[in-house]
Amino acid sequence: MSTSDKNSTKGDHVAVDETTPDGASGGLDTAWKYLDQHREDAGALVDITALRRKIDWHIVPLMFLCYTLQFLDKVILNYANVMGLQKDLNMQGNDFSNVATFLFVGLLCFEVPNIYFLQKVPAAKWLGLNVILWGTATACGAAATNYQTLLVSRIFLGIFEATIAPSLMLISSQWYTKSEQAPRFSFWYTGLGIGQIVGGLVSFGFQHMGPDAKLAGWRTMLVVLGVITVLVGSCVVIFLPDTPMKASWLSDNEKVALLKHVSVNQTGIENRKFRAKEIVEALMDPQLYLLLLSVILLSVSSGVVTTYSATLIRNLKYDSKQSALMNTPSGAVSIFFTLFVGFGIRLQSHRWAFIIACIIPAIIGGALMSFLPTSNRAGCLAGIYLTNAVVAPLAVFYNWTVANIGGGTKRAFAAAIISGSFSIGNIIGPQTFQARDAPDYRPAKLAVMGTQAGCAFTTFLLFLYYVWQNKKRTSDRETEDAFMTPDAWANMTDKENKKFRYAY
Repeated sequence: MSTSDKNSTKGDHVAVDETTPDGASGGLDTAWKYLDQHREDAGALVDITALRRKIDWHIVPLMFLCYTLQFLDKVILNYANVMGLQKDLNMQGNDFSNVATFLFVGLLCFEVPNIYFLQKVPAAKWLGLNVILWGTATACGAAATNYQTLLVSRIFLGIFEATIAPSLMLISSQWYTKSEQAPRFSFWYTGLGIGQIVGGLVSFGFQHMGPDAKLAGWRTMLVVLGVITVLVGSCVVIFLPDTPMKASWLSDNEKVALLKHVSVNQTGIENRKFRAKEIVEALMDPQLYLLLLSVILLSVSSGVVTTYSATLIRNLKYDSKQSALMNTPSGAVSIFFTLFVGFGIRLQSHRWAFIIACIIPAIIGGALMSFLPTSNRAGCLAGIYLTNAVVAPLAVFYNWTVANIGGGTKRAFAAAIISGSFSIGNIIGPQTFQARDAPDYRPAKLAVMGTQAGCAFTTFLLFLYYVWQNKKRTSDRETEDAFMTPDAWANMTDKENKKFRYAY
């Protein structure tokens, strides 16, 4: 039966083919099966703007809370350090840097099995379960009695946090077109900046616990944050739909309208068929390596910001309480640049240019930290704050990954790999802080400048690669009009689908 025959009569039920008309071997997305069963709703008029707003209010706040807590649970070690953690656990030398590093080692190691789970388990349920588990690991960190026990709790925290970025990437890509994804990625990614601000305020508050308290301030802080994280994870399991087709708060008309709207992405909604050949294709795809290298270079500075910003501020002759409060503007800088790139890309596209626009102030910040004397506190603080501009481009790289990689298995693999490359950068970042370099940590500050310059270069190469690939492809583009045909929902990779267009 031809494609036109299948789509000729509105309301007729048509059997779903397991292969697409052009012979693609990946089968059909579950969205096509839903559309095939709801042909009678295909002609209904739905206000896309109102529908998009409805979706925003139902899913973005939950994703925002997840990302805020995953960053807060990471960065809280930064604040616990100025609250007496090292003294209470008798940590020596590079013990603290190792604790910060091995969280990301755990995260990196679990990215490999996470690829399989992202393909086989509904993303929202898998995310919620892991949020509950990492909240438990955070609370258990309060029971640490020495370096080794704290290290174990942080490794488990990293294992359970491994799914946060890939899951949020895949979930976001289900609900929005490529241009709409950028500001939504930015909305939930602002959780990073909010986490910095809240972390400073929470630390400041818990530092006022009296010496007679049964638990030290940093221990109580870990317990409270852990419990809050578990509650949020439970809400994710209950309220975040696995796919748009399963959203109880959308009517059938709205679901069909949404699927029509996002069909132009050519990346599908959900396909549980695991294709090993897509992993092989990903490993031979130059864009994956350029994305990976860019994120590693970017994340070296992110690791510095996450782990040592409060310590750098304390070295400017502030006490521990002042250090916690003085670090909160870092979060404001992060939020500003994150929203700047999100809305800028929505209006102007040019992801590569907005990434470089954030890297430039980060390089300036690294220079201020490196070459100004610590007696110039205002200049050094400005450098620390400006360096936080570097966290915003990560949301763009996440968006680039799911927007430009097609195929269910390949996208899950790429999302995990890019998330893992973020971990590699965060492993390297804290290790640039060696005890012998205290209190100035000049090599670490210079590393911020060098890695950012490298990231700007690889980002520009990525832009050139996408322009070149688009010029090689046919001028035919998929439109919303084709959403009721199986061709629009074939599980094909970006290499297999000659109508696919790379966003840059």
